Amino acid sequence: MLKLLLADKRFVFMLFLINLFGTIYGFIWYKYQLAITPHIFLIFVPDSPMASMFFTIFLLFFLFDKKVPYIESLALITLFKYGIWAVVMNILTLITTGSLSPQGYMLIASHAAMAVQGLLYAPFYRLKLRHVVVAAVWTLHNDVIDYVFEQMPIYASLTQYMNEIGYFTFWLSILSIYIAYKVMQKNKQVMV
Repeated sequence: MLKLLLADKRFVFMLFLINLFGTIYGFIWYKYQLAITPHIFLIFVPDSPMASMFFTIFLLFFLFDKKVPYIESLALITLFKYGIWAVVMNILTLITTGSLSPQGYMLIASHAAMAVQGLLYAPFYRLKLRHVVVAAVWTLHNDVIDYVFEQMPIYASLTQYMNEIGYFTFWLSILSIYIAYKVMQKNKQVMV
């Protein structure tokens, strides 16, 4: 039943629009950080909008019954990773400061939805090892840009925890890549 809903063109189009507007909002949310980012790092700074952009592209192709496995792999890994990451960072902000803005709660809800939708569409992805490897390289390279070149999303109240956040982010990347690998294996068995 759920798979039928997820494949329904009207539902997919609605999700496409939601993710398109969410992606645009995400890039706007990053405008101040992007304004101070060296040009060479621009593509690696807006992590969540890039993840939702990958998923939006997947949905557009999915509407026309087309497969884009590199995009599918990037969407799965980055949606889960940055969805969970933003939820944890906003909860950590709440714990360290004792309060969270309404925008912070909205970010928790929207990023949790990002992680969930990426997983919900897993049965539709047609990944091969090369797709997962390319997405893994992108994801781990992004961690290096964020935590070695210090281009991570700015959470002023969490600056003192950057080493710990970088360590957490690395292992979250590994978990996200592992999930994509397991999805690849499972879908390969289903296709046989």
